[in-house]
Amino acid sequence: MNRRSLLKSALLALSARVLPLPRWIGAAQAQDAAAQKNWRHGLSLFGDLKYPQDFPRFDYVNANAPKAGVARQISIGTFDNFNIVVANVKGSLAGSIGLIYERLLESALDEVTSGYGLIAEAVSYPGDYSSVSYRLRAEAKWQDGEPITPNDVIFSFEAWREHNPQLAAYYRHITKVEKTGDREITFTFDMPGNRELPQIVGELTILPKHWWEGTDKNGKKRDIGETTLEPPLGSGAYRLKEFSPGRTVVYERVPDYWGKTLNVNIGVNNFDELRFEYFRDTTVALEAFKADTIDWRTENSAKNWATAYDFPAVTEKRVVLEEFSINSSGVMQAFAFNIRRGKFQDPRVRRAFNYAFDFEEMNRQIFFGQYTRIASYFQGTELACGGVPAGRELELLETVRDKVPPEVFTTPYSNPVNGNPEAVRNNLREAIRLLKDAGYEIQNQKLVDTKSGAPFTVEFLADDPNFERVFLFYKPSLDRLGITISVRTVDDAQYENRLRNWDFDIITNAWGESLSPGNEQRGYWGSQAADQPGSLNLIGIKNPAVDAMIDAVIFAKSRDDLVAATHALDRVLLWNNYVVPQWSYGKVRSARWDRFGRPEQMPKYGASAFPNVWWWDADKAKKAGTKS
Repeated sequence: MNRRSLLKSALLALSARVLPLPRWIGAAQAQDAAAQKNWRHGLSLFGDLKYPQDFPRFDYVNANAPKAGVARQISIGTFDNFNIVVANVKGSLAGSIGLIYERLLESALDEVTSGYGLIAEAVSYPGDYSSVSYRLRAEAKWQDGEPITPNDVIFSFEAWREHNPQLAAYYRHITKVEKTGDREITFTFDMPGNRELPQIVGELTILPKHWWEGTDKNGKKRDIGETTLEPPLGSGAYRLKEFSPGRTVVYERVPDYWGKTLNVNIGVNNFDELRFEYFRDTTVALEAFKADTIDWRTENSAKNWATAYDFPAVTEKRVVLEEFSINSSGVMQAFAFNIRRGKFQDPRVRRAFNYAFDFEEMNRQIFFGQYTRIASYFQGTELACGGVPAGRELELLETVRDKVPPEVFTTPYSNPVNGNPEAVRNNLREAIRLLKDAGYEIQNQKLVDTKSGAPFTVEFLADDPNFERVFLFYKPSLDRLGITISVRTVDDAQYENRLRNWDFDIITNAWGESLSPGNEQRGYWGSQAADQPGSLNLIGIKNPAVDAMIDAVIFAKSRDDLVAATHALDRVLLWNNYVVPQWSYGKVRSARWDRFGRPEQMPKYGASAFPNVWWWDADKAKKAGTKS
């Protein structure tokens, strides 16, 4: 899995949230708290769970889906590691390795944010959200038959916190983890009121302590802090069957999987095998799909979607093209500045880059008019700010008035609009003014620092050759400002290493956002994460106003408070011009060989939900033809 897809996978763990208890036991009964824990079958942040205790299955699955067949999918990049713990720090992870593992809770794809018991059968927490306890299922087992125990949970938490900087920041409010019963673990937090923490704990991926503390077939002790290509032990519905480093990973369904009859697992995990073929180049991957060596392809290129799917199998309806709405998240995709570098620290410089970006013409010429411009870090959701602040949002922003740009209070955020010669000239003129105010001027057609005389140079860094055309389209506008531009595309491993070391000027990055943002915002934009290698604060933001608004999001006490706090955070981020926003589509474009069945009613928040709720359809497969 490459870096971008890993980040997307990581964001799946941010979607579940916590249900507030209607009442907690009185102070006089505190001594009996352990005995009177209010155990429940699931969690949701605000509002009731959709599914009651002992529900039979999720509504969107086919309980009678056949268990058969193979689904062949694409991964871009390479891999040299199966250790998920060090994924953002060392090596290139085989991203699909998460299939072998499980969490304490499982998300429902038809609720905004919820989690139901998977490895854990029940969860309890006090009314002040100062701790959470999970009770494990007695039947939960590893694929070698050993039971999953509280010691596994404690080991997993400590491993993630020690070896994964991103999750170390995410878990920093957990002060103690202890075994409090034969199958019970309790996590204690550093303060009350953080409603999200109980469910964040439920999203912990559980690892086998006995396996990681053992030795491999050569007698070498395993090290959870290092990369490995030894097939790891899991507890999930799939196990690693075979692989070729950097090329192919194959998983097989476990026939005696311990959790196959759980309500959260009915109608899913339907394929006998899941194959992931790795490609260094998306163009090669597309040709492999056309040649029927791949079953399913998600298309991220507007040009390909408009022009590349005209081969005979599409005309013959053996290949199906379908779009699925994205209802579960928002996104900020952008040209992201590394503001650790002095030349990008002035927000006027960053805003000048936005004035020079002719999105409208780019959309017409190379995107076939398919995209809309992003104008929010929570694009496509009710969490995106609009207009000028009012009400609760204004109250929050007043607390940081002296730390934010004045436009936060007076002007709705918008991107400059180009698209015609007059607008382009006006916007470039404004960009030059901003650069001059920031201490730069054009000398001999080159933009230079008026104090040092150093030319203003920028490298656009990419890991996908197909993105070069975007940078090269942007380049002439920046040339006209006197900025010296270079474009460099490197392989996946080099790209990973350069980002880990903050060795870049400008990259393209996408931050996905759930419908209930929370503690992950500290990892995205928080000051503490700015200097943590492997964190998602790639920009390097250290801003007390941003930190304060993140805290307001995390400690929101109602949905209305959460929306207001997120609007405030969005507005502060936008008016600091940390990025040049790009574009969004709002749908997943997919192409598939017509060999699969799916539920008639797809889950609202699942997008394509492939392969999760799909299954092998033998009749369709026969009509589609034999695989190559």
